[in-house]
Amino acid sequence: MALSLQQKIEDPSQGVYLIGTTPPKMGTDKAKVEEIATKLLNRLHRIEYDGVIVYDIQDESSRTNVPRPFPFKHTVDPREYSQLLNHLSRLDVITYKSVAQRGVSEFNEWLDETKKKYELNNLVLVGSPSSNGDIKLSLPNAYQALEQHNENFFLGGVTIAERHASKRNEHERLIEKTGQGCNFFISQAVYDAQATIDLITSYARTCRQQGITPNRIILTFTPCGSEKTLEFMQWLGISVPEATKWRILDAEQPLSESVRICKDNLNLILQSCAGLDVPLGLNIESLTNRKEEIDASINLYRLLKATMELYLAERQLAS
Repeated sequence: MALSLQQKIEDPSQGVYLIGTTPPKMGTDKAKVEEIATKLLNRLHRIEYDGVIVYDIQDESSRTNVPRPFPFKHTVDPREYSQLLNHLSRLDVITYKSVAQRGVSEFNEWLDETKKKYELNNLVLVGSPSSNGDIKLSLPNAYQALEQHNENFFLGGVTIAERHASKRNEHERLIEKTGQGCNFFISQAVYDAQATIDLITSYARTCRQQGITPNRIILTFTPCGSEKTLEFMQWLGISVPEATKWRILDAEQPLSESVRICKDNLNLILQSCAGLDVPLGLNIESLTNRKEEIDASINLYRLLKATMELYLAERQLAS
């Protein structure tokens, strides 16, 4: 019998390979939404993957004074899209939920509906992008509400290596979030390998000191084929070292170069963290709806999955 996504995430000997996507924009009619979902799954039918992550897109303009490179558009309910992808693909889905906009009673109603109407089990809760926003429910309070709720969910959290690079405490957040019910973590897109290595190392050392088994960290990678996409990545808070930026933009084929950089970064992370016993996974996304970048994300998935599988096979041989 095939393992569920939860079973794979919880078993450190298993690889975990995911595809990240956003729902269609709000107002798209149901037939068109299904067409978009089918088109996505047809693109993915040539690759083996364990499930899809569906993001809950927020307007993050409160986080920065810099104008958003692409206009913000509300999307259809991520749960609706998650349920559709689950029914069409028969694969598990992880659904993101931004919790800040509504109070605890509405969040509890959302949880009821998520389980009963949408039949979803795997969640990642996301807090407000900025402390300056109108926060009706904080992330810790959302975790507490979820813990007290009568339905059970498999809960994940977000981790941001860039935050560790500046504050040096992201590993403590991971341990705190584990205490609040998180069973796995999904990173922001990785372009600064060293920041990710530092985070995983700090997390592994602190887990060892406290006698805690580390949770799986699923590393996100995304291709970048243009200056506009790079600008958007940086607007989202993704750290792109100066040399990496110019390596992409000065290349004859920026998209192919970004794929090579992602492979180099994954190799560096795997080599540096091999002895740390933190289970890793992969999530590949495209940050834009440009066909070239979506196609490149499929190629990137194949390449990084092969890299990760080789690493896991070598680790099993060594043990």
